[in-house]
Amino acid sequence: MHAPVLVLRDSLKRESGRKVHHANIQAAKAVADIIRTTLGPRSMLKMLLDASGGIVVTNDGNAILRELDLAHPAAKSMIELSRTQDEEVGDGTTSVIVLGGEMLHVAEAFIEKNYHPTVICRAYSKALEDAIAVIDKIAMSIDVNDRPTMLGLVKSCIGTKFTSQFGDLIADLAIDATSIVGVDLGQGIREVDIKKYIKVEKVPGGQLEDSKVLKGVMFNKDVVAPGKMKRKIVNPRIILLDCPVEYKKGENQTNAELVREEDWEVLLKMEEEYIENMCVQILKFKPDLVITEKGLSDLACHYLSKAGVSAIRRLRKTDNNRIAKACGATIVNRPDELQESDVGTGAGLFEVKKIGDEFFAFIVDCKDPKACTVLMRGASKDLLNEVERNLQDAMSVARNILKNPKLLPGGGATELTVSASLKQKSSSIEGIEKWPYEAAAIAFEAIPRTLAQNCGVNVIRTMTALQGKHANGENAWIGIDGNTGEITDMKERKIWDAYNVKAQTFKTAIESACMLLRIDDIVSGIKKKQAPGAQGPSKPKIETEADADSEQILPD
Repeated sequence: MHAPVLVLRDSLKRESGRKVHHANIQAAKAVADIIRTTLGPRSMLKMLLDASGGIVVTNDGNAILRELDLAHPAAKSMIELSRTQDEEVGDGTTSVIVLGGEMLHVAEAFIEKNYHPTVICRAYSKALEDAIAVIDKIAMSIDVNDRPTMLGLVKSCIGTKFTSQFGDLIADLAIDATSIVGVDLGQGIREVDIKKYIKVEKVPGGQLEDSKVLKGVMFNKDVVAPGKMKRKIVNPRIILLDCPVEYKKGENQTNAELVREEDWEVLLKMEEEYIENMCVQILKFKPDLVITEKGLSDLACHYLSKAGVSAIRRLRKTDNNRIAKACGATIVNRPDELQESDVGTGAGLFEVKKIGDEFFAFIVDCKDPKACTVLMRGASKDLLNEVERNLQDAMSVARNILKNPKLLPGGGATELTVSASLKQKSSSIEGIEKWPYEAAAIAFEAIPRTLAQNCGVNVIRTMTALQGKHANGENAWIGIDGNTGEITDMKERKIWDAYNVKAQTFKTAIESACMLLRIDDIVSGIKKKQAPGAQGPSKPKIETEADADSEQILPD
């Protein structure tokens, strides 16, 4: 008896789920379309207004999406992908969005035909496993100590960026910086911490060609007493503190009541003796430079300058850590716990230079630095910001290669090889999952297709020619040259991609597409704000018997 009602309810539920899927897919496609034109070396730049009213000019996928304020939850989820990709491998932020959007686009046809999202997700997961197996097969190992190969790889990875017009400059800086801070963990594993130990110092002025990697660190500080303290010291002995070199203040507020005048003098004498004693403990180790993260009183400054020691105060903790890594010093919490082993002797030169209007302290020519600073010069702040973003990407690529020294062909060749292999394999898959699996294979072609669009060549002819070359899973290295739009061998043109970046792009794009397909309802948990002056929600009016009597039942 209830069967028709159940069927109706089920079909209504399906219809509502289909609407939600459609909305999610449209939102994801909208995000992909925004940054589709920024893929490849001939890509367009985007000009954005950021929250503070400043201007950002960039073609970095993550930098563009970061500034967008989108209302749809699925669109927000897509933007998260780009951020994840940037944090994880630092490159491929545009590819992951384009690929994720395409995966959802091809799934739309199956949703319309009442395929269950779980079936599509199962097929996609199978396609991902097979895609990773294909790229494992075509990957090529390289020697990380072979500088020309490393340079070629980093150059091809950032060839799509704005700074590709400056030649080898950015790639050189990135390889120098990452090889300085790399630490061997044994068993052939290298750890490269870009965030902690590489600082990019942007100084407007000069030319971009003046940028360099310092074998040490620099920071925006001058010595405490410029007239009395030396601004240039060769082979300095450096002591790093993270405590104040001044009279110790009480933890809580204290009041002292003095009856005699002599007691006041005793109190002042105690303060002076405390500071003098502190300075004696520091000077015992014959330092040339004392750096503290906290304050340094005038009296301590006097004792130190009298002994011919330069001092710098109120330095950032992160900068202090970098100095410790560069010159081999240990940051000490209390001067009375100082030991000879805590003194840093690895630096070759301490010097304070004036660049523009500001003073910068340099601790350079270190023996075996494990931290460094990249000094960036350039015409304007906007240019410097864009170059810094590109440099971060280049350093991430260099780090990925040091971690996992494997290469894959660029220029859409990897995606075409994966696509051809999956198409072949789809014929052996049984059941309903065959079609979504084949659709996933076709979706991989979005990357070379977008590259061809951005080059301005005939997309259909180029794609047909490329598919013909890759038809039987052969010619794995044939792809599209993003500058000219020619179909060439990627090995000859040295257009490469890092294995880590490609694998992460595929995983992130497919997994996120599966997640968005599984959503069948969007429920808002946010209360709607009331307009000012509006009354609160009116209580439901309950009719009484009297009301019913007084009402006119029939019109006049």
